[in-house]
Amino acid sequence: MGLLRAIVLGVVQGVTEFLPISSTAHLRIVPALLGWPDAGAAYTAMIQLGTVAAVIVYFWADLVRLARAWVVGLLRRAPTGTPDARLAWFVLVGTLPIGVLGLLFKHSIETSLRSLYVIAAAMVGFALLLLLAERIAAHRRTVPEMTWRDAIIIGCCQAVALIPGSSRSGTTLTGALGLGFRREDAARYSFLLSVPATTAAGLFEMRHLVRSGEPFTGADVVVGTVVAFVSGILAIAWLLRYLRTRSTVVFVVYRLVLGGLVFALLLTGRLAPLAGVENVSQPSDPGRPSLNKQVSD
Repeated sequence: MGLLRAIVLGVVQGVTEFLPISSTAHLRIVPALLGWPDAGAAYTAMIQLGTVAAVIVYFWADLVRLARAWVVGLLRRAPTGTPDARLAWFVLVGTLPIGVLGLLFKHSIETSLRSLYVIAAAMVGFALLLLLAERIAAHRRTVPEMTWRDAIIIGCCQAVALIPGSSRSGTTLTGALGLGFRREDAARYSFLLSVPATTAAGLFEMRHLVRSGEPFTGADVVVGTVVAFVSGILAIAWLLRYLRTRSTVVFVVYRLVLGGLVFALLLTGRLAPLAGVENVSQPSDPGRPSLNKQVSD
């Protein structure tokens, strides 16, 4: 891979993980534009641990408070007795949909759904949904006002982000804005909700990275993860400050432009939809072995 490529991918992961523009899309599009092979879902999930660490560090006080309230609530047999305890349960409940669907559709997520056609369509389609949410949102509700219904709906929105190009941050923001939450509160809950899901994804994929025999060195993973951590903290701080006074329309425009550009490059043959993607069988022969050795081999 090389350290330069690891640094570039780390910056891309750290910045785009928290902005509603899809880190997975950029980790496919940037290498494709630069002529690099796809880093793969396993490496992507590994450097996501850097952005998980960024969320944990940035929201450390909040996470400790929620964890303490959750434990105390269980011990006192009043699991939802305080706002912090309820929020902790909301984060856990909101994580269930993406966990279940991620396991059920794991193979498709790592192979055929990484097609640039899918990513470009998701960039455009979910940009329009985010724009709709902005237009109908009341921007009045806060995180302490959240209900079980809100947690389940936003959790299901997060699960939609399993489609590459949709953006976990973007889908959860869309769901929260559609439910009337203020932008900053929607983003804060989105960040808290990301901790269990992205941590589990990174740890789950770690074994595949070890088994896959890919030419990643320890330095590739460490550098990419550290760069993602630093750029992730900066992205969190910037986005929370930005959303206090501004809308998400700038991200909608960016997604539409980038999605349109990728479609244009695909239709003109400048980009191949599955270029560099591993473990994808040739469509003309369903029984033919994959282009690269399967991780499970």
